[in-house]
Amino acid sequence: MINYLSYRELGVDAPLSLTRVESTRRAITLGLSKHRDVERRNAGAINTIDIDPVDGRYMVSGGSVGVIAIHDLHNATGKVNFTCQCLCTVGRSNRYVHKHSVETVQWYPFDTGLFVSSSTDKTLKVWDTNTLVPADTYTFDGSVYSHHMSPIATQHNLLAVGSQDVMITLVDLRSGSDTQILKGHTSSILAVRWSPREEFILASGSEDNKVILWDIRRAKGSLMVLDQHNGAPTASPESVNTAHNGHVNGIAFTPDGLHMLTFGTDNRLRLWNTSNGKNTFVNYGKIDNDSRKEVKFAISHYTNPGVVYIPQDADIDIFDLFSGEKMNTLRGHYNQVNCCVTEPYYQDMYSGSNDRNILIWTADVRGEMVYEEDTRSSSKNTARTSFTSRVAITDAWSSDED
Repeated sequence: MINYLSYRELGVDAPLSLTRVESTRRAITLGLSKHRDVERRNAGAINTIDIDPVDGRYMVSGGSVGVIAIHDLHNATGKVNFTCQCLCTVGRSNRYVHKHSVETVQWYPFDTGLFVSSSTDKTLKVWDTNTLVPADTYTFDGSVYSHHMSPIATQHNLLAVGSQDVMITLVDLRSGSDTQILKGHTSSILAVRWSPREEFILASGSEDNKVILWDIRRAKGSLMVLDQHNGAPTASPESVNTAHNGHVNGIAFTPDGLHMLTFGTDNRLRLWNTSNGKNTFVNYGKIDNDSRKEVKFAISHYTNPGVVYIPQDADIDIFDLFSGEKMNTLRGHYNQVNCCVTEPYYQDMYSGSNDRNILIWTADVRGEMVYEEDTRSSSKNTARTSFTSRVAITDAWSSDED
């Protein structure tokens, strides 16, 4: 580590090299936190978690009994061992509580004063965080499985909603109205995600086995339908123009928006190039997925290579994003894991499960950091051999400021 600091000080390494190395080390060495836990306030399974993108301090979670809880992740005690305290809940006694399972929660991307929740009670609610009273409530014809707000939008304030209906609804939070309907799927829509690169690009996954990319500026809406065979002939006609051979219930973009991962009930994880819609054919192996709702998996930030965290029964499997290599398995839950989300600055991860627990996964920053000595002398032109050591030299990522 001293070598990396020296190279950074002398300008030998690029400004973000040290960040990439340390972020990558943390992302691939996660373990169940020995010093932090989360106060349990939900009587049912934890279906969804989100960490506010403004400060990274507040976590909102939703459960199978309709309860929503907000926790403070900040350690104000100054002690090594601490519990993340619950600040408030929308409990069963609250007149505004969801009647059935909460499937998705999300902070407003630019302000912690608002968050949004959706439920199988056919409603989506926009909450005032300070009063815990809905500022707006939207009712749909069927259960709402997924919703998402763009993390980068400056020219629109649209919230995409996927439900039992075959159409995606775009809700304008400014006007409070349903402004647009996207038609293209033939069955329930289980997952929707805005691109973190292009604010008008939206992805959706459905029970019709399809993934569609939408450009909401186009009159037709649909930009492309992803094909797992990349247009090649196939012996199975029903698989033409489908992303999976099963329901698509998980979607996640890489932080740079250049690639997208989809997860299907065919037990396959697929990586797509978002610029041309091509399947990259990265083989992650068989990953069991029999969920009837959205599977919320996570991708690391500021790491090279990217790291993927996939719920797998009661465990969480870690994969190399671009090679498909399985790097580790995290064990700690006692029942099905439903969701996991990463905290981008420290690479911590939070997971929710049917065991009603939210667990924190952290790197052991107090432990021994294994970095091999760099021998950059002219007489010994020996390459760094450790995984994290190679990152600083082979880092091909562009600066976030470019």
